[in-house]
Amino acid sequence: MKFFLIYVVAVNLFGFIQMGIDKKRAIRGAWRISEASLFTTAFAGGALGSILGMRFFRHKTKHWYFKYGMPAIFLVELFLVLFLYSRFCQ
Repeated sequence: MKFFLIYVVAVNLFGFIQMGIDKKRAIRGAWRISEASLFTTAFAGGALGSILGMRFFRHKTKHWYFKYGMPAIFLVELFLVLFLYSRFCQ
């Protein structure tokens, strides 16, 4: 359980930081982080961090697939965690 919590915090922090880096690169016109990489981080468990990064940095908020996709991924992850917890940790 301890490893799982460390992993979740780390991947969400990574998603948050990724959004900030991509926003900074977008402003400078530099090489960007691919949208596939941003979604991969979200699918790996970092959807909440990515959503918070989107809001905090005001980045990717006008793209419908980020605006609705990231919360959808988060809900799936949340239900999966709740299901696994109820199934195996009680």
